[in-house]
Amino acid sequence: QVQLVESGGGLVQTGGSLRLSCAVSVGTFGTNVMGWFRQAPGKEREFVAGIRYDSGRTYYADSMKGRFTISRDNAKNTVYLQMNSLKPEDTAIYYCAADGSSGSRRPGDFRSWGQGTQVTVSS
Repeated sequence: QVQLVESGGGLVQTGGSLRLSCAVSVGTFGTNVMGWFRQAPGKEREFVAGIRYDSGRTYYADSMKGRFTISRDNAKNTVYLQMNSLKPEDTAIYYCAADGSSGSRRPGDFRSWGQGTQVTVSS
């Protein structure tokens, strides 16, 4: 499986911004889809955003559009999630995922996962 390591999580105030990074093992870009998911305590894992390795095509959960942006830097083998206008309800563990199919939004469609990074938005 693909090796994924998330970073960039932390504590931020309501309205603030944060950028998460997902370092991907060499050779994984160019195949299938990368995604970001999040999971809050007591809730199921939910889709946030996805991006194709090769084309850079992106897609989002409707509730994330306009605030979150997924991108990738192929030269650095890194996928990012820029989060703006953060709200307390964004508090969750954020996971990077790999090897999804085009347009995948379900956790079960992704075959590789990172360990997650905690994002906490305070009031």
